[in-house]
Amino acid sequence: MFRLQRLFGNFYSFYVLLQTPGRNKNMYCLRHQTVQPRIESPSPDGYLEEQGAHRQFSPIHSRKLGVTRRQRDRRDLKEDENPEAKARRHKEMELNPLYKELLYTIVHKMGKPASAEVFTDSQLHQYIREAFTMTEAEHDSLMEKVQNTEPPVYCLMVTVKEAKEILGKDVSGFSDPYCLLMVLEDEEEKKSKVKTKPSKYVVKGTVSHERIYQTDIKKQTLNPIWNQTFVLDFEDMTRASFHLEMWDKDEEVSLTQKLEDIKTNFNSLRRMIKEAKKEKGTDDFLGNIVLKLQDLHCTEDNWYNLEPRTETYPNRGQCHLFLKFIHKARDGTLSAGRSAYTNYCGILQQFVEAYISKQQSSAPWKGALCGEAQTLLELYATQNDLSPFLQDLAKWVAYSKLYQTLEVDSSVLLQQLTSIEYHWHQQELPYQQKQELGDSLHGFLQYGLCLVSKYRDIFPPTPSATPKLHTLLRILVQICKTQAFQKQNPAHFELHEEVHDAIQKGTEVWFDMKRGLHQPMTKELTEIGSALSRLIAEVLEDIKHNKDIWNRVFVSAVQVDVFTVVYQKFDSLIAEEVKETLSKMEGQMELNLAKSLFPVYLSLQAIHKEKAFLQKRGLLELTNFHEGFRDALPYWLNQAFSTTQDRVVRAVQVDQLQPLQTGAVPIKHSSSAVDLVACIQPICQLWEQLSWPDPEEAFMLMVKLTEDVCKIVVNYCHLLKERVRVLSENSDHSSAINMLCVVVNDLEHLRSVLTRLPTQLNWEGLRVRTQSVIGQSQFENTLHSQLQQAKSILCKEIRSALDTLGKQLNTDIETLVRSMSTRRRIPSKSTEDAVAPLMLYLEQELHYMNENLVQENFNSLLTPLWQNSVKILYQVGNQHSQQEGFMVFCQRLLYTLQCLEQCFHAEGNGLPEKTLHSDEYKTLKAHLTHHSLTSHQLIEKFFKRKIAEQREFHGEKYGAVTLITSYRRSDQRLHIEVLNAVSLLPMDSNGLSDPFVRLCLEPYHIFPETEPRCTQYKSCDLNPLFDESFDFLVSLEQCQTPGACLLITVLDHDTLRPDDFEGEAFLALEDVPGVSGQTEEELCSQVDAASKQIRLPLMHPKPNEDGILKLLESRKGDREAQAFVKKRRQREKQSQEPAQQ
Repeated sequence: MFRLQRLFGNFYSFYVLLQTPGRNKNMYCLRHQTVQPRIESPSPDGYLEEQGAHRQFSPIHSRKLGVTRRQRDRRDLKEDENPEAKARRHKEMELNPLYKELLYTIVHKMGKPASAEVFTDSQLHQYIREAFTMTEAEHDSLMEKVQNTEPPVYCLMVTVKEAKEILGKDVSGFSDPYCLLMVLEDEEEKKSKVKTKPSKYVVKGTVSHERIYQTDIKKQTLNPIWNQTFVLDFEDMTRASFHLEMWDKDEEVSLTQKLEDIKTNFNSLRRMIKEAKKEKGTDDFLGNIVLKLQDLHCTEDNWYNLEPRTETYPNRGQCHLFLKFIHKARDGTLSAGRSAYTNYCGILQQFVEAYISKQQSSAPWKGALCGEAQTLLELYATQNDLSPFLQDLAKWVAYSKLYQTLEVDSSVLLQQLTSIEYHWHQQELPYQQKQELGDSLHGFLQYGLCLVSKYRDIFPPTPSATPKLHTLLRILVQICKTQAFQKQNPAHFELHEEVHDAIQKGTEVWFDMKRGLHQPMTKELTEIGSALSRLIAEVLEDIKHNKDIWNRVFVSAVQVDVFTVVYQKFDSLIAEEVKETLSKMEGQMELNLAKSLFPVYLSLQAIHKEKAFLQKRGLLELTNFHEGFRDALPYWLNQAFSTTQDRVVRAVQVDQLQPLQTGAVPIKHSSSAVDLVACIQPICQLWEQLSWPDPEEAFMLMVKLTEDVCKIVVNYCHLLKERVRVLSENSDHSSAINMLCVVVNDLEHLRSVLTRLPTQLNWEGLRVRTQSVIGQSQFENTLHSQLQQAKSILCKEIRSALDTLGKQLNTDIETLVRSMSTRRRIPSKSTEDAVAPLMLYLEQELHYMNENLVQENFNSLLTPLWQNSVKILYQVGNQHSQQEGFMVFCQRLLYTLQCLEQCFHAEGNGLPEKTLHSDEYKTLKAHLTHHSLTSHQLIEKFFKRKIAEQREFHGEKYGAVTLITSYRRSDQRLHIEVLNAVSLLPMDSNGLSDPFVRLCLEPYHIFPETEPRCTQYKSCDLNPLFDESFDFLVSLEQCQTPGACLLITVLDHDTLRPDDFEGEAFLALEDVPGVSGQTEEELCSQVDAASKQIRLPLMHPKPNEDGILKLLESRKGDREAQAFVKKRRQREKQSQEPAQQ
């Protein structure tokens, strides 16, 4: 308690101590340090006089603050006095007078306090004993002295402010009101009530004329305003009451004036008659107010109703009164030589200290006091007639000093500043208090700016501390805005500039302190570099805090961009420090020294990047900071490369070439692949960290980094191959295959990493930066060629490993395919059973590969495997084509091809259809499909091809034939009318021919019972007219069979030798009206289709062209096929078309 009291009462002594040169720098804030104060000797002016004492102002603010206030001499301090003597003297000289004042206030208290809680005298005595740390004996002694003092004169100070809505007693409807005020004891009040006839002075004969006070008379108004104050003495408030009577002043008026009033205002006739009845010079009663003194509070500020003497006019208006109990002739021996204001300040200070000392919480004090303290302060201020302005002034002085020693909520100070600003326009302060207020505001500004200069230490960047800085700045702003400060400190003062200067000076002091803390322990260059690194790291952290946290506080409170101020200051300080340090290292660069400088460069780079957030841009001294680190750059690059290479070697040495993870989400590459990516990442980070500003040098740096990465990747491939060889020596075949799969996955993973390398290193950004100094072709040829070369090596290794994996698979597939055609005769197994071994083998092997290879490598394995399978099938399908059962074998191969296609496609999870359906695949499928057909299917296919050829054939080189065709479904009759033939070739020696037409339904196996029909031949005619009809009894199903057609052959009749071939035409039966093109219901409902005339050009077959005939010809055991081939070969011999080569 005593420590708080001493700290609270002697702030400016501490402030002098704080600013004295040579003191410890850690003594920067009283709220964070316990400093032994010096007890000052008492002075007649008491507690607050020490605010005007001589103060040494901070050199930071001497430019403007030093001229704003007149400095005073500081009282001599007794430095050699021991603490016990100081405490005893302080209690005797400072506390005892205040204690007696409070006892006197309690003994002679008047009125009820504003607090709802009522305290007895014993409770108040107990409270002040605890607040002043008085013993019972000390209390009794001081109480006895107080009881022996002269009592004060009890007074009621009454301010009659105004009245409203009073009665109008004059003819004009208004009144001339005035008030009579008095305090009556009980006996006097009884005597005043005995009077029956009212008169001007109701207390006449009861109290003396001197005890009655009268206000001014306000002419012709119903809402008078007086604002007059009177002090009324009384002796015993328990038996006294306050009386106020309001009267209307009447004066004698001439008869002429009254007649004139009647003329102008006839409505006031009744009032004039009433006036005539009155005695001349008698005033009218307007109302009165009677208040028991013992029912009043210490201060009352209310509207009171004016009460009537009778019920004639019950509503007589209201009167506004301000009442306050005060003392006159208060005993001056209690605190000799001190004013009531000074004592109030001391009492307030003591109560606040007592309240805070009892609080258990560490939260800031928010201005609250206990009920006893509030009651006593109110009683003392009221009894001594201290104005609210003086009370608020005392609170500001006390609370502002308290803020400098303890945690006080800033809202307390802001509230007092607001009150002072309000009262400044309402009331004039005495000269001494004006000076005191000016000194207090000035002193707090000085103290606040001192805290601002050390904001880093006092208000760290934490959620709890930064709001305190913000409120401190708000208080400083509010102080500068107050009229009191501007009047009492006439010198020009700009808070914005002062805060700016404080931040700059504080930043320089902070930097000097940190530089001292980070001095190198030895003179070695590496230690010097490490020390510089630690210093700049702290500066970087401070810059970030200023940008992210403190800048918002300063900008919102005082519109000072603290980040810009601090950054510009650090820019010059760091540039000088770095230049000095690097000059010591010139020409002595080596690996360890370069290592120590790398953190320095990174911190400088980070600081330089923060310039983007500056509000004011200008030339910065750190702009070309990188130039000082050119000698260290090669060491950084070589260190990164060698470190990464060593880590890769160790990673491969411990790699067992097993997948990292199996299960639902497998990781199919090994540990070394992951380690390699992690090893390469620091090289990419090195590029980002360096962010080398010079474009041309940055390009060369990128070339070096890319080259290093590619070297590491290629070396990793060699190390991995060697690791596979070592681990495979003592492993079985399946384990070796598994390790080979893992190696392929590792290489694929590494290839994907290389693919992302341009993005990771931001080549595009570098290209934009260097486009003015590095050409596009040079950029592409240098960087991309390096990367492409490394990727090609990886791809080559991947293909080599996949070829190794696929070699055995291809051999096994070929063996299984060939096993399906080992015997000449047709195999006894079904097609499904014959293909089953191959498919089972592929399912097992591909499932294994899919589980052990990543998708990219699995697809890469599938592609050559599929291509080789197609190749094997094609080779097997072209062998032994003349053997018996070749058709069945081709059917099996075709089925095998279909199964392989489904297997490799895997419902969209394997190879895409575009890859599967290659030209080789299409050729093979057509070949197998062709050779898998039966002889009947081949003949049908032959006629379909002829029908298609007929449809596409144009011109009548060999003539044409005209037919009318129809099909009657009612009797299943195909009707053919041969009309004529034209432009036939002359086949006889006379240049003419004897043509006839032969009609035959083909293929024979579809129409086995249908005989060919012929027309009559026409002698010596190249354009014969036949006009003959033929009917064929055939079913609709036969006509709709694919390949069913009418073969029209035109022949030249010869008697002694075979008929000559004129030409042939093919008419698809599906084109005959009535065969196709209708629905089932239409077919049932329609009668017979209409006939259709058609002209068909004659064709000659091309010899040796058709592969179907060759295939049929190879089937020696099929007599029907051989007969068909023989017939068609005859036609080819008779054809005039040239033979195919």
